[in-house]
Amino acid sequence: MTTGFRIIAALGAIALAFAIVWAGMTAGQSLSEAVGWLVSEPWGVVSLIDLYLGFVLIAILIWVFEPNKLIALAFILPLPILGNVWSAVWLAWRLGALINRRRAGD
Repeated sequence: MTTGFRIIAALGAIALAFAIVWAGMTAGQSLSEAVGWLVSEPWGVVSLIDLYLGFVLIAILIWVFEPNKLIALAFILPLPILGNVWSAVWLAWRLGALINRRRAGD
């Protein structure tokens, strides 16, 4: 089961990375124009708040569960730029250890 979840996280990261590249190549507008449009709409603002709340929550989980704080920082600091592609990479990498900690009662 752990392997399945790790595969889902890895595939999600790959799919999102491809979607980002696709959008960058076909959007016909710059990223700053797209963000400008997004923040001009109420649901766009809500989506950005939701996105950054997710970054903060995954950053907390990474900090709490990552034993090496330098590695934790290497995953936390790029989150606002790399987004959930990066959080999915960390989750795919560490999910087995997280589940084992839970099973051990840690």
